[in-house]
Amino acid sequence: MPETETALQRYTPDVNPWLIAVAVILPTFMEVLDTSIATVALPYIAGSLSSSVNEASWVLTFYLLSNAVILPASAWFSLRFGRRNYLIVSVVVFTIASFFCGAADSLLMILIARLVQGAAGGGLQPLSQAILTESFPREKLGLAMAVYGLGVVVAPILGPTLGGWFILHYSWRWAFYFKIPVGFIAVALILRYVKDPPYIKNASPGRFDSIGFGLLALGLGSLQIMLDRGQQDDWFGSVMIRWLFCIMIVCLVGFVFSQLRHKKTLVDLSVFKYRNFTVGCLLIFLFGAAIYAAITLLPLYYQTVMGYSGWWAGLVVAPRGVGAILGMVVIGALISRIDTRIMVAAGFVIFAVCSLFWGHIDLQIGPWSFLIPIVVSGFASGMVFVPLSAVALGELPNAMVGNGSGLYNLMRNIGGSIGISVFETLLARHEQLRHSQLVQHLASGSVVAQNHLHSLTDMFSNFASGATAHDQAIAAVGREINRQAALLSYVDDFRYMALACFCCLPVVWMLKSVRGRSRAGAH
Repeated sequence: MPETETALQRYTPDVNPWLIAVAVILPTFMEVLDTSIATVALPYIAGSLSSSVNEASWVLTFYLLSNAVILPASAWFSLRFGRRNYLIVSVVVFTIASFFCGAADSLLMILIARLVQGAAGGGLQPLSQAILTESFPREKLGLAMAVYGLGVVVAPILGPTLGGWFILHYSWRWAFYFKIPVGFIAVALILRYVKDPPYIKNASPGRFDSIGFGLLALGLGSLQIMLDRGQQDDWFGSVMIRWLFCIMIVCLVGFVFSQLRHKKTLVDLSVFKYRNFTVGCLLIFLFGAAIYAAITLLPLYYQTVMGYSGWWAGLVVAPRGVGAILGMVVIGALISRIDTRIMVAAGFVIFAVCSLFWGHIDLQIGPWSFLIPIVVSGFASGMVFVPLSAVALGELPNAMVGNGSGLYNLMRNIGGSIGISVFETLLARHEQLRHSQLVQHLASGSVVAQNHLHSLTDMFSNFASGATAHDQAIAAVGREINRQAALLSYVDDFRYMALACFCCLPVVWMLKSVRGRSRAGAH
């Protein structure tokens, strides 16, 4: 092995790695939290800035768009400017943009601020994961990924609850303002504890690949807009969606072709020659689709069907965060003793079983009816995330960890966006289907339905004339049909989610068998 490569593999930080972990987990938590916390604030942002909710939804789209573009390019920026410098600048810009988001007095101002905020936040996840991967010895990589998972998995769960609390007690603006002191603390800790490894200081990334970056930006931007607007615009029934799809295909194929032609490029695609990394990216894509769909659907059910406020809907699903924290800690400690494939497979199975439990929802459930499956689903997410991150990145040489981390996080985020989009589309389509089935059942002359209609007419006749009472009874039945159709569509979605998790099991066994302690001398 060449001397330079040997030196790279022997690199260890000169401070306690747990201090580094605290320094980098704060900005990661802050960045991941930003997406879910803004979701519950959209109606309030729309009302405050005199725009529709549909227009305000661009607050999420602009953030995700710029975030997705920067994620895979973060490795080049860290090599060009230094990982520590790039991390500090990202946190500072993210914090300043958070202030302008909260202070926005127009929709245009908050959209520009969110675009900048997303670009700054795009580097935080891969930088933090790369720093943690290198700071801990290989045999403790599971613990490092457990710490990183606290930001990536727990933050989206706590976001709706925290956002609902700020909206309830203060205003939507504080959902952005509260990140400012967190940003200052993060910068101080990074300055104190984080340093660049030798290969970062001596790196020569080459010229900036402007063509590759432009193709990547257009391709991922088109994908993100297509996913965010697809359901509203009837997918490929919309001319705009068809154009976005064509632009996405052409640009992403062109990007891959441009990266394979040159040696020093924006993204090093040779990282996919490592089997565990490639399979890990596929699995984190599928896991992102499942976990983000679950995080979105359950609070949405409580709000739209059960009539809960955003605060209460977030509070009901918040115990998933407790399960996730327990899962991170327990799995992080056990990863060196158990085959990672067993843990990942068990995590998918448990998450699928929890989805089947949610598939038994009805209109009589209380706030804590699903407390146990919600907590257990959080534990299952830790069982998937921790060992999968460790096995996917643990196989890579140190010099490739930054590049691999950017691609790995990009796959998780794209999986989450696609998962949310697919399940929301299924929700809308199945609600129409179920509504049609229920109306057909009512129109068929069902004795039960007719008796219910007559009893409602008799009840309303105590307060109105016969014709009016009959109309009110029909309206009441119509509202009940709408609720039942919505309920059945959520049941369908949760069962599809369980099926998707079970289908992931064969992919898990494509991973090479790796135990935590055996990785210590792997390189």
